[in-house]
Amino acid sequence: MTTPHPLHHLKPELVVIPCGSRKLDHPARAADMYVGSYHRACRSAAEALRPDRLLILSARYGLLDLDDVVEPYDTPHGATGAVTAPVLLEQATLRGIVRLDPVVALGGARHVGLVHAVWPHAHTPLAGTRGMGEQMARLAAIRNSPVR
Repeated sequence: MTTPHPLHHLKPELVVIPCGSRKLDHPARAADMYVGSYHRACRSAAEALRPDRLLILSARYGLLDLDDVVEPYDTPHGATGAVTAPVLLEQATLRGIVRLDPVVALGGARHVGLVHAVWPHAHTPLAGTRGMGEQMARLAAIRNSPVR
């Protein structure tokens, strides 16, 4: 029997997942652009939560809907040219999603820090993990645990 993850009782209005360093080499929908195992694990866990809305936080473009078409890029979070918290807040305001609750942020510390700048109340189930292996295990637990 699978132990329920701490989010099993939530029906998130929004889940924000990170982009990924591994990308296609041509323009594509955001849903298809990121091909790395970490992004895919975050996406699977996010979909298991059955959110009303799922967005990708791109280091270059900011908040992306799955159908947004983007060019490939090589800009990590925190680098020159990367999206900043004020830009994300402006994007969320223009989309009318600043007041959504509950919000879940799946990803590492930089990603979560940016999400918290817009949604300080966001749930961060990967916080406190030590390393990629532990994050991947927690993502698998979220993906495999039934949402009520």
